[in-house]
Amino acid sequence: MSHYSAIIAEKMGLPSEHTEIILLASPMHDVGKVGIPDAVLLKPGRLNEVERKIIESHCIIGAEILKGSDVPLMKLSQTIAFTHHEKWDGSGYPTRLKGADIPIEGRIVALADVFDALSNKRVYKPAMSLDDTMSIIREGSGTHFDPAVVDAFQKGWDRITEVYDRYKEI
Repeated sequence: MSHYSAIIAEKMGLPSEHTEIILLASPMHDVGKVGIPDAVLLKPGRLNEVERKIIESHCIIGAEILKGSDVPLMKLSQTIAFTHHEKWDGSGYPTRLKGADIPIEGRIVALADVFDALSNKRVYKPAMSLDDTMSIIREGSGTHFDPAVVDAFQKGWDRITEVYDRYKEI
C-alpha cells in the first residue's frame, strides 16, 4: 500500500523528497487499529452500526498515537492516519472534510488503501479481480476519490500491477 501511495505521488508530480516521505509515512495509516477490539477488527462479515463507529474511531486513535512530534515523518504520519478515510465529496470520516480541504497525502493514501483492501483477501471478504477493483476506483472518481489522484493512479497502472504481483497474497 505504501508503494502504491508513492507511485501515485510521483505520477502527480510531487517532489521526490515528498514522495519518499509519503512512502515512509503511509504504513502508519492504520496504527489506530491497535485500539480497536479484536471482536470488531476481526469480525467476518458486515459490521453493525455500533461496530462501524468503533472501527471508524481508528483514525482518531491513530492521530492521537502519532501526535506531538516535530519530526516531519511523524507529522505526516499523523495527518495520513487522521485523513485517509475522508472522501472527496465530504461523506468520509472522521471530520467529513471535502475536496482540497483533505490534505493531498490523505487523498493519495485513501485510494491506495482502497485498492489494497479490494484487491486482497480480508477476513470479511474475498479478493476482487484487478479489473473489478479498477472499475470501482474509476466509479469513485469525483465522489470517493480526488479525480487527479485517480488519474495519477491510472498513469501508474503498470507499476501498480508490478507491485501488486510482487506482494500479492497467495
